[in-house]
Amino acid sequence: MARRPLPRILSTGSAQIARSRELARTAADSATDVLHPLITISRGMRRLAGAGRRRWAETPKDRRGPLLFLLASAVLVVALMPYGPLLAVITVMAAAAWHGRDRAPSAPEGPDASQLQRLQALYEALVPLFSTTEDPAPLYTHGGEWEKAIPSHEFDDSGRVAQLSIRYPAYFPDGEPEARARVQHLLSAKAGRGREYLFSWDEEGNELDVSVLAPLPTDIAAQRFVTAPGETVLGFTDPSGVPRTLPLTHGEERRDVPPVVWRTGIRSTEPHLLVVGQPGSGTSTLLRSLALQALQYGDVLIVEGGSTGEYACLTGRDGVLGVEVGLAGALAALEWASGETERRLIAANRARQAGEAPPDDTRRPLWILLDRPTTFTHIASADGRQDPQSLLQAPLRHGRAAFVTVVVAEQFDALDALSDPVRQHTRARVVLGPASAEQLESVLGAPPHTTPVDHVPPGRGYARLGTGPVHRLQVPATPDPYDDATSDAHRQAVLDLLPPKSTPADEEPLPEAEPATPEPVPSETAEPDLIKADLIKADLIKPELIKAEPALAAEAVPADTSS
Repeated sequence: MARRPLPRILSTGSAQIARSRELARTAADSATDVLHPLITISRGMRRLAGAGRRRWAETPKDRRGPLLFLLASAVLVVALMPYGPLLAVITVMAAAAWHGRDRAPSAPEGPDASQLQRLQALYEALVPLFSTTEDPAPLYTHGGEWEKAIPSHEFDDSGRVAQLSIRYPAYFPDGEPEARARVQHLLSAKAGRGREYLFSWDEEGNELDVSVLAPLPTDIAAQRFVTAPGETVLGFTDPSGVPRTLPLTHGEERRDVPPVVWRTGIRSTEPHLLVVGQPGSGTSTLLRSLALQALQYGDVLIVEGGSTGEYACLTGRDGVLGVEVGLAGALAALEWASGETERRLIAANRARQAGEAPPDDTRRPLWILLDRPTTFTHIASADGRQDPQSLLQAPLRHGRAAFVTVVVAEQFDALDALSDPVRQHTRARVVLGPASAEQLESVLGAPPHTTPVDHVPPGRGYARLGTGPVHRLQVPATPDPYDDATSDAHRQAVLDLLPPKSTPADEEPLPEAEPATPEPVPSETAEPDLIKADLIKADLIKPELIKAEPALAAEAVPADTSS
C-alpha cells in the first residue's frame, strides 16, 4: 500500500512559522528604530505630567489659587507674543526629550584597572609557552601588548575571567596532548581555581577559546525517563555535548535537560559498563539508578562485594533474581548467569537454524550488576576457592548476542585486581568523584576537554562510550531509601520506582484439596481393558509397557487390587 504524503501545512508549517517569527522580529526592530524619538518624547511627557501632579498635590490648598492665576497669566503672555505658541511647543518638546532619555548607567568601555592587571598577568604567564628565541617577530614577549594576543575577553560579576579568546603562533605544537595540557593547566590556575573550563582548540586558525562551564544540576531525582527499550540514562551533561534533551519533572516544575544515553542490546557497540570512583563518589547511586531503569524491561542480578546493604531495597522485588552479599551466593549466582548465557545462545542458534524467531525468554534483558567484585577475589584466594570474576567470561564475551549486560563498579585502589576480560569488554566507562587528569585518561582512554576540580558533589564525573567524546556527567539522585540521611523527597522518588514485592514459592497459599472419592475396585469378572485403564490411572504400570508387551503387563497386575 502506498504511503500517503503528509499535508503541506504539516510538512512545511514549522519552517513557515519560523520565517514569520523572523520577519515579525525584524519589523519590530525597524519600527523601534524609526519611532525611537517619538517613544522618547512620550516617555518624557509622561514623566513631566507625573512631576506636575506631584507638585500640585504637595502645594497647600491656600496657595493653589495664586498658582493657577500665575499659570494662566503665563499662558496669556505666551499666546500674545509673536511666535509664542510655537516657541512654547518647542520648549515643551525639548524638556520632554530631555526627561525621556534612557537614564540607565552606561557600561564602562573596556576592562577596569584590576581586569587589565589580570589580563596582563595571563599574557606574561603564556610567554614561555608561546615564544621561542628564533621568532623574529614574537607575538608573546615580556612586557608586550596583550591586546594582540587576547582579542576578546569577558568577566563575570565577581571580576573573574568568564571567557577568553587567545591567539598563539603557528609553530606551537597544538597537536601534542602534553603541550595542550601545559597550557590548560596554566590558564585554569591563572584564571581562577575551583571552576571547570572548556578549552576549544582551533588548529587551523591558531586560536584557543576558553570558557567557564556552569555547574551541572544536582537536584534531579530518580524518575521514569522518556527512553526507548534498550536505552539507559547514565546522567546529564552540558547542552552543547549532546543533540538531545529529555523532559524531566522537578516538583511542579518541568524542564528539558540533555542526557548521556547508553544503548545496550544486540546492536550496541558498548554492551558492558565499567564504573570507577572514590569512596562516596556515587558509584552505588549509579548502579541503583541503572537497576531501577533495567527492571522496567528486564531482570536484574546484583552481587555486592562491599556488604554495606546498599541494595537491600531491591531484595525480593519483581524482576530481581537475587541480591548476593556473600562469596558462596556470588559464586552460585554468577555460575547460574554463565549457564543462562550459554542456554540463551544455544536456544537462539537452534531457532535460527530452524528458520524461526528466537524464544521470548532469550530476548528478555538480563542485567548483572557487580559492586566491588575484587573484594570476593581476595576472599576466594584466601579460602582457595574460585574467583567470581572468572565466571564473567561468558556473559562478557557473548552477552550482547544473549541480551545480557554486565555492569562493574570498582574503586581506584582496586583497579589492578580486575581481570583481563572485565577490562577488555567494558568499553563504556564512567569515572565519578575527584580524579586527576592522569587517572581520567587511564580509565576513559582520552583526556577530557575540561579541567577536573578537586571538590565535586556526589555523582559528578565523566563518561565516555567506546571511542566517543568525553562528556561531563551528573548522575540523578538515587539514594538508598533505607538510609536515615536521605531526604524525604529523594526517598519517596526511589520508593515510587521500586517494583512490588514478589511472594516466595514456599509462602504461596496452597490450593484447598478436594475430598477424595474412593475409586471402584475392579471385580474379577471385569474386562481386561478396564483393569488396564485403572492400573494406568493408579500409576501401577506404564502405558508403554502395555503397548509393547501385553503379557508382561498382565503379569504386573498385583494380586490384591483392593489394596
